[in-house]
Amino acid sequence: MDLLPIDRHLPEIVATLQTERALVISAPPGAGKTTRIPRALYDAGFAGKGEIVILEPRRLAARLSAARVAQELGARIGDTVGYTIRFENAAGPNTRMRFVTEAILARQMVRDPNLKGIATVILDEFHERHLANDLALAFLRRLQAVKSGPKIVVMSATLDVEPICKFLQAPSLSAPGSPFDLSIEYEERASDRPLHEKIAFAATRLIRSGLAGDVLAFLPGSAEIRRAAEALKPVVEKHGMLLFPLHGDLPIAEQKRAIEPTHAKKIILATNVAETSITIPGIAAVIDSGFARIAGHSPWSGFQTLSTMKIAKSSAIQRAGRAGRTQAGQVLRLYTRADFESRPEYETPEIRRVDLAETALLLHGAGIRDLQSFPWYESPAPASIEAAETLLHKLNALDDSGAMTASGKQMLQLPIHPRLAKLVIEGTRLGLAEESILLAALLSERDIRLSTRTSFASPSGRHHAAAAESDLIEQLDSFQSAETTGFDAASMKASGLDPAAIQAVRRGRLQLQKLLSPGHPAESGLLRTEDEGLLIATLSAFPDRVFRKRKPDSRELLMAGGGSATLSQTSVVHAPMFGVAVAAEERRDPAQKTAGIVVRLASAIDMDWLGALFPNDILEKKELIWNDRGGRVEEVRKTSFGQILLEERILPAEPSDEAAAILESALWARQLADIRDADALPELQARLSLLSQYLPEEKIAEPGQGEIREVVHALCRGKTRLDALSSLSLPGAFLATLTDRERSLVNRETPERVKLKAGRSVKIHYESGKPPWIESRLQDFFGMSASPAICNARVPLTIHLLAPNGRAVQVTSDLAGFWKKHYPSIRKELQRRYPKHAWPEL
Repeated sequence: MDLLPIDRHLPEIVATLQTERALVISAPPGAGKTTRIPRALYDAGFAGKGEIVILEPRRLAARLSAARVAQELGARIGDTVGYTIRFENAAGPNTRMRFVTEAILARQMVRDPNLKGIATVILDEFHERHLANDLALAFLRRLQAVKSGPKIVVMSATLDVEPICKFLQAPSLSAPGSPFDLSIEYEERASDRPLHEKIAFAATRLIRSGLAGDVLAFLPGSAEIRRAAEALKPVVEKHGMLLFPLHGDLPIAEQKRAIEPTHAKKIILATNVAETSITIPGIAAVIDSGFARIAGHSPWSGFQTLSTMKIAKSSAIQRAGRAGRTQAGQVLRLYTRADFESRPEYETPEIRRVDLAETALLLHGAGIRDLQSFPWYESPAPASIEAAETLLHKLNALDDSGAMTASGKQMLQLPIHPRLAKLVIEGTRLGLAEESILLAALLSERDIRLSTRTSFASPSGRHHAAAAESDLIEQLDSFQSAETTGFDAASMKASGLDPAAIQAVRRGRLQLQKLLSPGHPAESGLLRTEDEGLLIATLSAFPDRVFRKRKPDSRELLMAGGGSATLSQTSVVHAPMFGVAVAAEERRDPAQKTAGIVVRLASAIDMDWLGALFPNDILEKKELIWNDRGGRVEEVRKTSFGQILLEERILPAEPSDEAAAILESALWARQLADIRDADALPELQARLSLLSQYLPEEKIAEPGQGEIREVVHALCRGKTRLDALSSLSLPGAFLATLTDRERSLVNRETPERVKLKAGRSVKIHYESGKPPWIESRLQDFFGMSASPAICNARVPLTIHLLAPNGRAVQVTSDLAGFWKKHYPSIRKELQRRYPKHAWPEL
């Protein structure tokens, strides 16, 4: 074996762990800690009769690290050295060093809290602070008090040692790195050039400078890798080099081909999958874009977030460490030194930014009910814990008291997210175990449809998929079509399917089939079709992701949890108005400082299923509204699920106090115009005012606005329409509130009409703030010596004396005075103008 920097520290590591329960190791990238420390501990007997388990942050790292240690031992994978990752187990009864992805150990701790058979646990690359690693560390810390508990080794190249040593009450050991020089260069100034152009320019510069080995370039994701590969194609062809992508979606064979030695120099375009734990021989230079795709989770919306963000200093150091392991190396950082210095030391830990539902289920499965008081290395936000437990309640994994249900215990047996476990359990209940297992396996891996995956990554969104009810069922059909061909790679590619993704799904399906307990027998007679059962099972797994389209054929979605989303152009769920968002991401645009939820995979639902599965979440609301155009009160009946409206019906309102109040409000807004004689009300008010003023002994109060409103309120009682008021009399209704004596007094002392001596009856006009008055021809008053009076003769009527043409020749309340003082002069003028009329002397 080649001598690695960590080798000279192995005796000290072994000696320390002979007396200490835990050790924290800090060693730079390339020191060899991932492969040499497990071997040294094994040789020193730290496996005992059990295993040394090494936790790795990624599946690729677990596979490759196990392969390297096995090679150095001259053994086969699965013998002394093995690995276990989700849906894949390459370990046997003789395995003593087992590399695992972090979540594997967390689930094992739930089944066996004492970790029987595990003598030592190594947490590699702990600086990445993956959620499963934090959870494993917390569990291991609880076991430290147990004498037979495993030894704990925490190691990383860029670890903040002091906090972890304090948490574990452990010593630390620092090992120096490579003896080879590493030159790091920065951009002189920030540039807006596209990233793929920057990569191509940097690679060309390295090649022209006399590159002594291979180049490893770090980019945020597979889409950026594709664009950079296109830009680099003429460069590598010109210089006779090879070009390889390296990311998590690639088949294992292609990942291995990227890192294995080649006959010619090569450029590897990688995501942060190559940042840690993987030794790539021959790397002489690293190009660091400074960006990575960082996953997160919003506890409020329940959706994932996926953002292209600047990496922290620790990640930049890790990337630089890929060069200079066996020779002097170069690092080109495509950002300025000031940019680097302004970045945080470490990435935000996953425990503060990702979905905690699976972790919460594991803790409840281990009998831990109070997640907030669990001895975390770093506690998650209370809102994240609350969101996780709320989801578990919705999935029926926890009951109202917080205890695990039978369904929750079944879900715990499956190494998948609780949502997918719920899908499998519900599908099994409906007699669709195989199909639901396949759906869960499909959702656990990348999309098997190449065109769909590419189109979604493209910002153009020009891809329009054919219409169907569910993206999941379409994937299931595609998988089953590939199965009929015997999974022939050529046939799958011709059908637009990814053979590597298909194989990953096959492994996942097989593992789930082995793990799924028989459980309850399927309930018969529930379904009309197989597809319906799968749609129902999907709904049961995503109850908080229900959506309604804003309008038919729209891709704008209103979410039951609040807010909106956009259905990806690659989704086949065009026509259905209601569905669930199965795979969705909150994508952020740093340039525009905006974020939006994009739904990649959706599945249609029937509204009736919501009532059957989640009756307590269906809200029935009745609301009375005013229809001004129809002149009526209407009842709006709304059925909602969360924040989305399922159904709305508008019916004529039944009579009620609330309906009467709405009608009354509308009537006043229209100034009582819909009541036939509402304009006569002021006259009645004036009559009552006169009685109150001139006949105070009768104790008739002058009516105010409050009394009028009471009368209007009484008129509206039991009614819902304006036309029901049109035949009613408002003054009559007001008079009806008086006693018989009071009404008699009103009619007698403030009559509507008065009879003149000539026999003619004239109307008395009552106006607020004015004396009551009458009008008639002057001749009608001949023979009358005094003005008529009302209110027990206390209020003389003002008389408008009219000429034959209908115009007033005099207005007076003193008729006697008029005859004596004014009539003689007026008579002469009237005789001249109207000679045919008699104008006698009085």
